[in-house]
Amino acid sequence: MLCITLLFLNTLISSCTFGSPKSLSDTLKPIDTSSVKSTVLLGNVQTEKYLPLLEGKNIAIVGNQTSMIGNTHLIDSLLNLGIKIKVVFAPEHGFRGQADNGEHISNETDKKTGLKIISLYGNNSKPTPEHLKDIDLVIYDIQDVGVRFYTYISTLHYVMEACAENNKKLLVLDRPNPNGHYIDGPVLKKEFSSFVGMHSVPVVYGMTVGEYAKMINGEKWLKNGIQCDLTVISCQNYTHNTFYSVPIAPSPNLKTDASIALYASLCFFEGTTISMGRGTDRPFEIYGHPKFDSTDFNFTPTPRIGSKTPPFMNQFCYGVDCKKDNSFPMYSIDLRPLINAKKLLNNRDQFINSPSFFNKLAGNTVLKQQIENNATEEEIRNSWKSDLDAFKVVRLKYLIYE
Repeated sequence: MLCITLLFLNTLISSCTFGSPKSLSDTLKPIDTSSVKSTVLLGNVQTEKYLPLLEGKNIAIVGNQTSMIGNTHLIDSLLNLGIKIKVVFAPEHGFRGQADNGEHISNETDKKTGLKIISLYGNNSKPTPEHLKDIDLVIYDIQDVGVRFYTYISTLHYVMEACAENNKKLLVLDRPNPNGHYIDGPVLKKEFSSFVGMHSVPVVYGMTVGEYAKMINGEKWLKNGIQCDLTVISCQNYTHNTFYSVPIAPSPNLKTDASIALYASLCFFEGTTISMGRGTDRPFEIYGHPKFDSTDFNFTPTPRIGSKTPPFMNQFCYGVDCKKDNSFPMYSIDLRPLINAKKLLNNRDQFINSPSFFNKLAGNTVLKQQIENNATEEEIRNSWKSDLDAFKVVRLKYLIYE
C-alpha cells in the first residue's frame, strides 16, 4: 500500500492550463477559473481507486504515447507495481503515435517490456477472442480530442464490443476533452456509419471518453444491443467548461492547442483536393492549394514524421492561416475555410475530389450539396439545429461532469 500511495503522490502533476473564452456557447457556461479548486487529476493518476481492481488479474491495455502518469508510461507504472499486463492494443497512428493517418499498422513486440502490441488499425479493428482468452480486465487510457471522425472512439466501440462478447471487464481511465465545452456540426445519419464516424452524434459532441463509453452502452450501439461491463475512473476538478491543454500530441498532426481546436473545422478537407498543412510545422492550423488565387500566406509541404507523402509534396501552396482568424478556445465549427477554399480555388481544380469520403466525414450528403451550391454559413447551421437539439437531450443522460 505504501508504494501505491507514493506513486499517487508523485504523480500529482499539472497537465492543464486555464483561460477565458472570447465568446459564449448557446448551451454551456463560459470558462470560470474562479471555480477551479485545483489541478485537474486524470483518471489514471488516481491509482488508489483502480489498483485494487487489478490485483491478481491478467490485464490488457489499450493505449498509446499519451497513456502517461506524469513522466512514466501507464504500462511501466503498473509493471513496477507487479500488475500482470499480458497484451497491449494500439489505435490508429500506432503505440508510439508516429504513423501517418490511415497507415496500416502491423503487430509488434515491445523491446523494453517484451509485451505483444496488437494493432487495432491493421488486420483487426477489434480484439479477437484469442487476444482476450487469458485476459480478466481491459484498461482504456488514450487522450481523445472530442471530434466524431477522430478514430479513437471507434476503437473504444470495438474494444467495448469485444469485452461484452467475451465477458471481460473494461476500465476507462477518463481524461478531459479539449473540445468538451461545446456541441456543433451535423449529426451523423446511420447510413453513413464508418470507422470515421460510427454513431449518430454531432461532429463535436462535448463528452469525455468515459461519458461517451456510457452512451455507447446506454444507447445499445454495440452489436445486437449487448452491454459492456464498464467502470469509469472519472477526472477530478474538471468540468466541461475547463480549458484543457493536452500535454502530449494525441496524433502526429495535432501538435498544438490551436490544431486540436481547428481539427473539427479543417478535417473536412480530407475529402477535397485542399491541403490542410500536412507536411508542414502547422498541420490543421492552415490550408492551401497551388492553384488558389494569390494570398498573403504560403507554405510548401515536405515529408516528415506522421506525413511521409503529404498532399502537394514539395509544391508551393497559396494558403490561409486559420489561427489568425480565430480565438481560442473555439465555441463552434468554423465554416469559413470550406466556403472560402472553394472560392479561392475558383474552378481551377476539382474541389470535392472524394465525394464518398467527404460524405462519411459530414455524416450526410447535405453538407456537400450546400458547399457546392454556395449556401451561406447561416443556412448550413440552421440545417443542423433540430438534430443537435435532439442529441443534447440524449447526451444529458450520460454526463459525469457539469
